[in-house]
Amino acid sequence: MKAVVCTRYGPPEVLRVEERETPVPRKNEVRVRIRATAVTSSDCYVRGLMLSPVYRIMGRLALGWNGPRQPVLGMVLSGVVDAIGPDVRRFGVGDRVFGFNKSRFGTYAQYVCWPEDGLLAARPANLTDEEAAAIPYGGLLALHFLRKVGVQAGQRVLVFGASGAVGTSAVQLARHLGAEVTGVCSTTNVDLVTSLGATRVVDYTVEDFTDGTDRYDLVFDAVGKRKSAAALLRCRQVLAPGGVCISVDDGTPKLLREDLVLLGELAARGEIKPVIDRTYALDDIVEAHRYVDTGHKRGNVVISVA
Repeated sequence: MKAVVCTRYGPPEVLRVEERETPVPRKNEVRVRIRATAVTSSDCYVRGLMLSPVYRIMGRLALGWNGPRQPVLGMVLSGVVDAIGPDVRRFGVGDRVFGFNKSRFGTYAQYVCWPEDGLLAARPANLTDEEAAAIPYGGLLALHFLRKVGVQAGQRVLVFGASGAVGTSAVQLARHLGAEVTGVCSTTNVDLVTSLGATRVVDYTVEDFTDGTDRYDLVFDAVGKRKSAAALLRCRQVLAPGGVCISVDDGTPKLLREDLVLLGELAARGEIKPVIDRTYALDDIVEAHRYVDTGHKRGNVVISVA
């Protein structure tokens, strides 16, 4: 099978496409013929070991010292089950699925074996594989943090970084939960964030979102403290009494299969929609990583796997 391999940490150019042996599903595993995956910011952090010096040693111990222990990166997939191992009950050959796996990686390839009880669910029938691949990463992370703080109908939520993969999901999911949402983004993304249901959109290039009298029950940093630490300090100025400020990199998120199923149901009903900035072929994975590294993607960057 064709796969993208990363044997050392570094810039996008460390990635290379090569032929590898097609995996065989073991007990309780399914094999998925991948039709689409996505390049997430987490993929890029792993590829480049983009950690502060304090955490770099721990990162090497967890991921691999000189390069990723699992050389085929990728966390997201959409495709079709083409083989099953012994004792598989939940899925059958021919099932169209989408999924996410934060720790196993392996989706930058034509095939991957996946535990049937992992984060794998039926793909919404109204979505293409590319569209389905744009849902799990941002959707699962946003849903985890919105639930963690217990967002309720009528509350006011500010999403900082509202145009990224997590931010576009957070805006839509907060609206689904009944919150009044303000999105913060750059000029070029104002129309996008408005279209996702934000009640108000603040263009941070021309307006200081901490000015004025607006106060929020939740400020959700969808960018991550590595890039937004200074802005987060100012965010606390706009919290309502009892309000909470959280960041997408606060702790290890608990990602649940039932949440993936819920995201699929919401997408099937049109209550959330995937946001795709660019689509690349698997052979162009280096260029896709270069683009994500710029930090200016809108929503998701998807990889079509031939």
